[in-house]
Amino acid sequence: MSAILRNRILGLALAAAIFLVDQWLKFQVMWTWQLPQREVIDLLPFFDLRWTQNYGVSLGMLTADSMEMRWGLVLLTGGIAITVLIWLLREKHLADIAALALVLGGALGNIRDRAKLGYVVDYADLHFGEFRPFLIFNLADAAITIGVVIILARSFLSREKRKPQAPAPADAAPES
Repeated sequence: MSAILRNRILGLALAAAIFLVDQWLKFQVMWTWQLPQREVIDLLPFFDLRWTQNYGVSLGMLTADSMEMRWGLVLLTGGIAITVLIWLLREKHLADIAALALVLGGALGNIRDRAKLGYVVDYADLHFGEFRPFLIFNLADAAITIGVVIILARSFLSREKRKPQAPAPADAAPES
């Protein structure tokens, strides 16, 4: 097995693991810990489990307030997930594949919620007193965010250096 194929298989396995753990956590939040009925479970002075139904996408944008919008968001995010999958399957470096796998696994988790429930289950509330650096989120959101940050960092920090062009030979110089 080639290293590139191994990296891609690892990436797909990571995406599947993110998806499965995300869905397992959401099941625990909804059914085992019954967060919808309790609304809040205080865990730490800076972290709670807080029930939220997110009808929008990133930062609550594109709120789906109708059945058409709901399925439109499923199609839109599904199209993005397919694009990320194709991108993942074309990459060669494990770091790039892993970052795309985080995005893909998280996207699939949120797409499944929206298709099945009509909203995305959010529950993680990081706060410092009344200050909340993030909206309430879930594991899928965190995986997507971390994956995008890695992709951006790698694109800015690991650019291939262009070789300087050799000067043209003297006999090819234009005559004046």
